[in-house]
Amino acid sequence: MTVTPPPDLLRAPLVVEFPFTRSLGPVQSAFLTGLRERTLLGVRAEGGRILVPPVEYDPESAAELRELVEVGTTGTVTTWAWNPEPRPGQPLATPFAWVLVRLDGADTALLHALDAPGPEAVRTGLRVRVRWAEERSGAITDIACFEPHESAGGGEARAHDGTFDDPVTGIVAPARLDYTYSPGRAQTRYLHALAERRTVGERCPSCAKVYVPPRGACPTCGVATTDRVEVGPRGTVTTFCIVNIKAKNLDIDVPYVYAHIALDGAGLALHGRIAGIPYDQVRMGLRVEPVWSEDSRYPDHYRPCGEPDADYDTYKELL
Repeated sequence: MTVTPPPDLLRAPLVVEFPFTRSLGPVQSAFLTGLRERTLLGVRAEGGRILVPPVEYDPESAAELRELVEVGTTGTVTTWAWNPEPRPGQPLATPFAWVLVRLDGADTALLHALDAPGPEAVRTGLRVRVRWAEERSGAITDIACFEPHESAGGGEARAHDGTFDDPVTGIVAPARLDYTYSPGRAQTRYLHALAERRTVGERCPSCAKVYVPPRGACPTCGVATTDRVEVGPRGTVTTFCIVNIKAKNLDIDVPYVYAHIALDGAGLALHGRIAGIPYDQVRMGLRVEPVWSEDSRYPDHYRPCGEPDADYDTYKELL
């Protein structure tokens, strides 16, 4: 069931993306390079089982595995699930089946997509074959998908030395999540207040702690928080770290300081960037104030406000 939020709540598309770069060992390098060359490789485990995709260590004994073998490009579906609405980035744009395929000569199954006209055309025991991508680069996507194929089963794995010209030695694995985020009533009010350059939290009626940003309920007492409280704008640095690695698409020179800041009147600290002071002069207890950029909905950073440092006892419970 789809629940539509009330019209006064904020909603926005949100993308979380993290491209992960990793180097490959000899087994994974041979497997991916083999895909580029239309060759399917597995590895022989200590007990003689052929594992596809290959792994570098035996899943039962943890022994290092290096004996590569070549398996067939045909196989048998061991289990499947129909995907009626493919998402962007999936192997096929039309409805397809996710299948586990035990390739001829292998003892384990490989997960991939099966191009089939409908779920009625898919079954456990169906014989299939690899459909190779026209352009291959040394990735699992070099297998475009599997397709039904009339062929006899069986076949044994053959020894392979894993040697190819121009081997693949590293990959970039993109991780991406697209969704629509709605912050809820409490944080919607908080964001509307920020647009007016005010910071508003909510006080728990039981323990009296003021939460910024508000959560709509006290996580300690489990009761609703409806009493709105304006805090700050000034606050105290409780803890901080020095950032020395420049983030992609972030126009901030390194090093810079990111800190937890306890705004005056708040019951816990929020985080923000500290500027307007050399990074090596930032310290616990530093009193700061927000700096807003033009048309910004939230403070761009915090800077020293000129007040004497706060005494440790005034913020030690907020560390």
